[in-house]
Amino acid sequence: MAAPSFIFSILLLLQLLFASLPHHRTLTSAADGSWQLLQKSIGISAMHMQLLRNDRVIMFDRTDFGPSNLPLPTGKCRNDPTDTALQVDCTAHSVEYDVFANKFRALTVQTDVWCSSGAIMPNGNLFQTGGFNDGERRVRVFSPCRTCDWNEIQNGLTAKRWYASNHILPDGRQIIVGGRGQFNYEFIPKNIVSNKINLPFLSETNDKGIENNLYPFVFLNVDGNLFIFANNRAILFDYVNNIVVKKYPMIPGGEPRSYPSTGSAVLLPLKNLKAAAIEAEVLVCGGAPKGSY
Repeated sequence: MAAPSFIFSILLLLQLLFASLPHHRTLTSAADGSWQLLQKSIGISAMHMQLLRNDRVIMFDRTDFGPSNLPLPTGKCRNDPTDTALQVDCTAHSVEYDVFANKFRALTVQTDVWCSSGAIMPNGNLFQTGGFNDGERRVRVFSPCRTCDWNEIQNGLTAKRWYASNHILPDGRQIIVGGRGQFNYEFIPKNIVSNKINLPFLSETNDKGIENNLYPFVFLNVDGNLFIFANNRAILFDYVNNIVVKKYPMIPGGEPRSYPSTGSAVLLPLKNLKAAAIEAEVLVCGGAPKGSY
């Protein structure tokens, strides 16, 4: 049986915007808007940010740039002899922001989350994985509650994950794909002893000395397989049986789109749910010409 059609398009954002809305309505709507400064500073940089089920927003930043501008509660410090900037750090590198109350509180991450990855589990817990230096094999869990803080699992990952991508699966697990120097994937929670499985597509899309296949774009297709885009091409992947179901053609022009060329991608809303064959569409935007690195 042929695999369900999975189309991905590269469009200019402005063309999409102005093609879908009348110009006069767009300008009128924009004129009615306004900005409001809610906080002059939260003390950290929001390198990563995630909305949780309780309408709180978790933000967190790398730990190896020295102290932040937000102190941790009295007597609480991060002790990390492997940190490259500050081994004893009594400042926060993560906050929980209460949107409705417009208040935030300091949280404690113990290891470096620089360019880590993560996803929300079915129970609403945030699982954040990997990062830099001492954080590259960590699994960090944040459970939404008024007093909760980060809980870290040492060696929770089989492989070092830096610039990897996570996706929630129908069975409740997360798949973690790639990362710097990692042409493989694994699952959390682990369910097998050998939890690192090779994915040659990631080595095939790795430009020597440049990469351009980090933070691959990963989406669950309607047939249960994964659409994985890296560099300038994509595959439809059966992660259960470790089989490439389909290889898609290189994008027009062949320019790289994933990190460090740093484009972005989104799975568009499914609009044909009553059709005999449901078709999904991925929009890929941005990127950079070859050699920009």
